[in-house]
Amino acid sequence: MDAPKSCTPEEVATVNVISAKDLLGSNYCYLDVRTPEEFSKSHIDHAFNVPYMFITQEGKVKNPEFLKEVSLILKKDDHIIGCNSGGRGVRACVDLIEAGYENVSNMEGGYSAWVDAGLTSAGDKPAEELKTFCKFRP
Repeated sequence: MDAPKSCTPEEVATVNVISAKDLLGSNYCYLDVRTPEEFSKSHIDHAFNVPYMFITQEGKVKNPEFLKEVSLILKKDDHIIGCNSGGRGVRACVDLIEAGYENVSNMEGGYSAWVDAGLTSAGDKPAEELKTFCKFRP
């Protein structure tokens, strides 16, 4: 049996939103690691949502079932783009790579950058309203 792969946040491959949009038109999957509340307000078409963290009364708590939930919808050789505006996406990518997922990239800037680039669906709310759904937005 192979030893588990070690990965640091700096080693996670990053793609910009334009490249991510192009990749999603091919055989890539989009894994949105935001909370269900964030995801339900707006998300990228055909995205899978598996939250990396939950917000509780005690603060942010890592989803203890994250890898198990991902394994129910994605195979280890699927091409995956992780999503977030910052830390959660990178940490999720590290966990996926260390669990043996082979083709993991993090979308730089996450959903916030997607909205900023004007890539939201025609049926979505106006961009200025969507930006308030993103982490670190007023």
